[in-house]
Amino acid sequence: MAWVVLILSGLLEAGWALSLKASEGFSKLWPSVSFVALLALSMVGLSWALRTLPVGLAYAVWVGIGAATTAVLAIIWLGEGVSMGKIVSLALIVAGVVGLNLTSTGTGH
Repeated sequence: MAWVVLILSGLLEAGWALSLKASEGFSKLWPSVSFVALLALSMVGLSWALRTLPVGLAYAVWVGIGAATTAVLAIIWLGEGVSMGKIVSLALIVAGVVGLNLTSTGTGH
């Protein structure tokens, strides 16, 4: 269950990052409210997952999911440019997260 919560928290990280962009420096109310709510939920989920998962692995997975999802959604929804370098870099983030997961042992206790 900790993995499910961690993955959802990583997706929420992408949500708060996109809300932060949409808030235009906290000058727009609803994107700012969305940012705060999604940030809080993301942190609560990460904190809950850290009760049983090793911190290095969990944080890397959380950041990796958030960063990769944010970058992909920014390309799709915000029209940010896409290049072979960006695609390769995103693939490396995913590969790094998978590699950490495959090589981690124990629960951190």
